[in-house]
Amino acid sequence: MTNPVAATFDLLGDRLTLTILRHAFTHRARRFNQWMEWTGAPPAMLAARLNALVDGGVLIRVPREGGAERYEYRLTELGLATWEILVCVWAWQREWTAEGAVLPELVHGECGHRGPPMIMCRGCGRTVTTHETAVELSQDALWHIASGRRRSSRAGGAGRDEVRFEEVMQAIGDRWSASVTGLALAGVRRFGEFREALRMSPTTLTERLSRLCEAGMLRRDEDSAEYRLTPRGRGLFGVFAFLLAWSELAHPEVDESGLRIRHLDCGEVLAPALRCRGCEARLGRTEVRFEPLPRGLAGQRD
Repeated sequence: MTNPVAATFDLLGDRLTLTILRHAFTHRARRFNQWMEWTGAPPAMLAARLNALVDGGVLIRVPREGGAERYEYRLTELGLATWEILVCVWAWQREWTAEGAVLPELVHGECGHRGPPMIMCRGCGRTVTTHETAVELSQDALWHIASGRRRSSRAGGAGRDEVRFEEVMQAIGDRWSASVTGLALAGVRRFGEFREALRMSPTTLTERLSRLCEAGMLRRDEDSAEYRLTPRGRGLFGVFAFLLAWSELAHPEVDESGLRIRHLDCGEVLAPALRCRGCEARLGRTEVRFEPLPRGLAGQRD
């Protein structure tokens, strides 16, 4: 049986796929030629990603009115549930990348607060950070998540759009990188511990650790030879939390994925939600909007 987490990273851990979904939300893109214009992706690659999203239940293909053999792609309920993942990716980019200075702002319609949300536990209602959680994963789950071949997340363009997703792909763009980042979030620090958990070659592990260090997600302590998450790396916590939550939603037939985040304050497996930093209300998809920064303010932030 397919491991839900592995299947989720295969489907959503891809730059072009994230771009497709973002345009589906922000520009209500539904047609192939719209995504062609906004992503600049080769037609065959774009078609493959759209087909994968249809097969994964994220999009549904429906005939267009009056168009013989022409279709639109619409978000399903499962597709709509990816919005929290995209918000967390946006929040990370806003905080930790140069392009973040010109990204649109998230606005809570109810209170008017502008800016990234917090993550909360739906079980107890408390705000959650990496310090209040523990990652639990089985050896079998690690094998499923880390094994298998992946398409390259580096392929495809971003067209005229300014959001390119390259930097976040360093951490989630392939199974090995996602597994190393996930283990770091779980508290693994030493080379031997990473290798023992992932059963990967020293060369491959060295390359992934070096890549994550160069991207500023990890830093290597020369005295202890430990790899520790930087604040930039810990900022990915929300992305991982919502990817895991979405994997359970997408694969209800699987009782246990072998990978869980436990909220230490209440002792329950974390069911994440987004919370407004202004009024502390739980945020729903229809209660927030993105607004472009005024040109003058965007220039000041550069």
